[in-house]
Amino acid sequence: MQRFKLTIEYDGRPFVGWQRQDNGPSVQQTLEEAVFAVTQAKTLVYGCGRTDAGVHAEGQVAHVDIAKPLAAFRLQEALNAHLRPAPVAVVACEVAAPDFHARFDCTGRRYRYDIINRRTPLTWQSGLAWHVARPLDVEAMHTAAQILVGRHDFTTFRSVHCQSASPLKTLDQLDVVRTGDRIAIHAAARSFLHHQVRSMVGCLKLVGDGSWSANDLRRALEAADRTALGLNAPPDGLFFASAHYG
Repeated sequence: MQRFKLTIEYDGRPFVGWQRQDNGPSVQQTLEEAVFAVTQAKTLVYGCGRTDAGVHAEGQVAHVDIAKPLAAFRLQEALNAHLRPAPVAVVACEVAAPDFHARFDCTGRRYRYDIINRRTPLTWQSGLAWHVARPLDVEAMHTAAQILVGRHDFTTFRSVHCQSASPLKTLDQLDVVRTGDRIAIHAAARSFLHHQVRSMVGCLKLVGDGSWSANDLRRALEAADRTALGLNAPPDGLFFASAHYG
């Protein structure tokens, strides 16, 4: 038995999320079916984090145990052949230590949220970014975002369905950067609560369009109450960017 570490890219639009569910196709299920096609053995694929329906990934990491003798390159090629035409690809595959665990060994996760800030409707970017027509003040958004950096009770920014044992999280980075009409919001932490990034982005959008001040964002954080949330951003612009291992 050999353990492999997979780095995976996917378009989240056709899926109910990463985790296998009964109400539709998931990324995990799609990968496990590809593994079965290669090995003829039912095998679990363990991801380093869950993504919601419609959320994408550029650097999701997973591990899988394979009994069939295969080189990493051959496994990657075979999986990608069986993943077609689903919008999922294994972009890297390597042999991992027998005790490596994609989720529990992960020391940092990075997300990126893309906003297209223009009056013109989206074309090919539809579903891959949040279209906001109203002008956004990126400097105000970035300044307000620093209120959220550090260790806080993020109950306000946590889904009522979140299964995390505690709302306390340490946010290492929350940067807002504009390039032309694209605004990228970069978030980094060891782990995140369910909907935390989307909820933070939604409130930063309110700061950017002038509906909220930085103090409104601070009050929402200090309220530690989901009803104090201003806005939960749609899943369209959210990407699992990368996972880091110490």
